[in-house]
Amino acid sequence: MKSSMIVSVAKAVTLVAGFTLAANAATAADRTLKIQTSSNASHASLAYLNEEWVPKLEAMTGGSLSVELLPVDAVVPRRETAEAIGVGILDGDLTSINYFAGIDPAFALMGDLIAGYDSADQIQAFCAQGGGKEMLQKLYDAHFPGVHVVGCGAYAREAFVSKVPVNGVADLKGLKIRSPEGLAADVFKRAGAAPVSMSGSETYGALEKGVIDAADNSAYANNDSNGMHKIAKFPIFPGIHSTPILQFTVSEMVWEELTDAEKAALETWYLAAYNGLRQYFDRLDRQLVARDKAAGELTVIDWPQAERDKFRVIAQEAWSDFAAQTDLAQEVYDAHVKFMKDAGLL
Repeated sequence: MKSSMIVSVAKAVTLVAGFTLAANAATAADRTLKIQTSSNASHASLAYLNEEWVPKLEAMTGGSLSVELLPVDAVVPRRETAEAIGVGILDGDLTSINYFAGIDPAFALMGDLIAGYDSADQIQAFCAQGGGKEMLQKLYDAHFPGVHVVGCGAYAREAFVSKVPVNGVADLKGLKIRSPEGLAADVFKRAGAAPVSMSGSETYGALEKGVIDAADNSAYANNDSNGMHKIAKFPIFPGIHSTPILQFTVSEMVWEELTDAEKAALETWYLAAYNGLRQYFDRLDRQLVARDKAAGELTVIDWPQAERDKFRVIAQEAWSDFAAQTDLAQEVYDAHVKFMKDAGLL
């Protein structure tokens, strides 16, 4: 076990005990799975799932199963959830696949085919019907044995927050942009920007202090609830860059302990919850954009299709280079391209 993970384990034991007590007090379910997410505690997405969908899982299973959705870094650092699942600190995660891009570039391509898909709905179709879920399981079997993939999907294209107007590809040149590392950063760099890697929780302070000029950062509604638009007055919507794919995994041991009915309920619950989340955010994002345009305090920028196409061409070069790095990365790339061609996206 890595030394950093040993430290995380030691710190997590007390936290887990506290979370477990809280969960037992809050729910009557026979079993509550501790699931760490990639959402900040203030994110509208986490509130929506907790309020609208967590109670439904308990109802679907007749009270035998529930989940406790914990914010990012609540128990272990965001990149260590897979290891924490393996040693029983967490029962599972609902988090960004991109966090594991440093393990294998296949995770980067699986986690976000930058500037590839036009909508979260297309990504959900790739995961559920286009072999995406099965491909992700293959990555876990290779790198984190003992982790079971329940599903994967996306709920929103990330909006772009900026302190300066960015009206097309040319305006990215020299811009200091918060970006996930790996493929995401590579695409921005190819477009002439200066990517800066940092957690989403650090983005507000970095924008406020001028460390960065802009950020590829979460859904429009999440940025609104986090106060990003108070300091970044030129958001791009719909986003131009990231539509991150999130995974829902549990430990193989936990999965095997569930009844067949509970397994089916958990898979169905996830698909329904993420479909609901996608629809909720699409509606909420557009309502907030309309409100902000009417108020006139923000300049909401929508790139013309010609600029989006230019950016996709740049991104495609990065996809191909990342795919060439490992056999699994090539498999992920091929799976994406096949689905996108079938869907008429390429």
